[in-house]
This record gives sequence, C-alpha cells and structure tokens, in this order.
Amino acid sequence: MNTYKNLIIKGKYDLVHTHTPVASACVRLACRCLKDVKVYYTAHGFHFFKGAPIKNWLSYYLVEKWLSIYTDLIVTINKEDYNRARHSFWAGKVEYMPGVGLDVSKYRNIEVDKLEKRSEIGIPEDAFVVLSVGELNVNKNHGTCIRALAKLKNPQIHYVICGAGPLHDYLLGLARELGLVAHVHLLGYRGDVGEVCKASDVFAFPSLREGLGMSALEAMACGLPLVTSNVHGIVDYSVNGVTGYTCDPMDVDGFAESIGKLFLDEQLRSRFSNFNKAFAENFSKEQTLKSLRKIYG
Repeated sequence: MNTYKNLIIKGKYDLVHTHTPVASACVRLACRCLKDVKVYYTAHGFHFFKGAPIKNWLSYYLVEKWLSIYTDLIVTINKEDYNRARHSFWAGKVEYMPGVGLDVSKYRNIEVDKLEKRSEIGIPEDAFVVLSVGELNVNKNHGTCIRALAKLKNPQIHYVICGAGPLHDYLLGLARELGLVAHVHLLGYRGDVGEVCKASDVFAFPSLREGLGMSALEAMACGLPLVTSNVHGIVDYSVNGVTGYTCDPMDVDGFAESIGKLFLDEQLRSRFSNFNKAFAENFSKEQTLKSLRKIYG
C-alpha cells in the first residue's frame, strides 16, 4: 500500500485525471490511499474490443474492470468503448468525448503545390497516390495495403507511408518480394503530413485496433477519401460508401477492390472528399472542449 502511495507527489488534490493503461493502473491504485479525491481516467482505446485476441480479454479487460471500482469517471473516445464501459464496468460514471481535438482548419486550409511536393518525395506527377500515416508496427498493418497493390497490378498506383518503426525492413522486403519496390515509398517520420495529404489521392488506414485514429481524421479534414479497417474506434467516422470504403483489416482483396474503385472514379472521390471535409468537424477541438466543459462542469 505504501509503495503505491509513494507514487503520488505529496500534496492535497481534489481531482486526479489520468491517461494510458499502465500509468492509470498505478495512479488508481495509489489514489485508493487518499481521502476525498476524485479519480478520472481517459481511455484512449481499450485493448479489448470486438474481434480482439482472447488474451487481451483475459488480461486487459479483467484488470480494467477491477480498477473501475476505484474510478469516479471513465472518459472514452470511441462509442464501442463507451458502451462497454457503461454496461460492464463499475465506475461511478462514463462519458464519451469525440477524440482529443482535431484542428480542422489547420488541415483544411493547407496550401501546397501538388506537383512540387510529389517531386520532393519521389512520386511521379501522374501517379495515383495512396497514403498511410503511422508507426511501422504490427498494429498499423501496412502489409495489407502493400499486398493489395500487388493484387491491382496497376503501375500508376503508388503507396506512400509516413512513419518510422521496427517493421521498416520487413515492409521494404515485402515490397521487393512482390515487385513493388518502385511503388512503395517509406518516407520515415515527417513534419509535413498535411502537405503530403494534399498531394495524395486516397488515405488508407488498415489498422488492427485504434482508439480513434487521428491521422485518418486529419486526412479527412484535408479532403481525402478513406479506405479503412472496419474495427474499433475507426468505425466512429469511417462509414462504408459514405466516407470511402471499409474492410476487414486482413481482407487484401477488399482493400484492393476499394482502392481500384476510387482509382477509376474521380467523381466518386470528389463526393467522398466533400463529405469528409465537413464530417471532420464532429471531431474538432471545439467539440472536444465542449465535452470537457461538460465533464468538468
């Protein structure tokens, strides 16, 4: 008990608001030792969700359910997590907040010379560019899109990934194995993601799990049609046939078909683009602040 208490900086608190699973577990255990302190926890995406591995349910779910006893308020950023926390946990209260605050105007108003940006990152002027943004790891599942490109066999389509991570060499090797090394571009970490979005045609987001997925929302604000997984927080904003297309994250054929449809139909891309720019407002920082005022009110 004293070990947990020592994790708290000495002082008098009325409220402690904690984030991320491991840190929040420690904080909530520590706060059991303090009197008259409210504990709020923002879950940025539970690791247990519809379709998650059973090991996640046997570990993360059971721990989160137990710790909810010591939580006055759980804040979730997607609706699946909200419904589960509300009906299965023992927290005093559960609230939904639409993400962590997207600066819609920042991305919507980016101006870039499309051809110049493509030249800078080594993309042909007439290429059809599919973009992903995220760490090169197992969860982001970029391999599905590379395999989809191989299915399409369309030399005009290029796949660009902004992000660094442990699977860099694996993804490069996969592209080489499939004869796509000239069409898959691993750009590493970028500080100009918005500009790369504006130079692209479609945003692909094949993640296995996402609490929400800010990079996809940023792409929507830039006006890109989406081709995404149909899992977890992603489905809060990615709607099949409305924002673009959704597929099972391991459905290579589905991703290939969806990218192929968007390649062939400029009017369809324009329709999705216009919808997405407007729909991104639902996840704006103004909406998030409105939710926070309600939570703290």
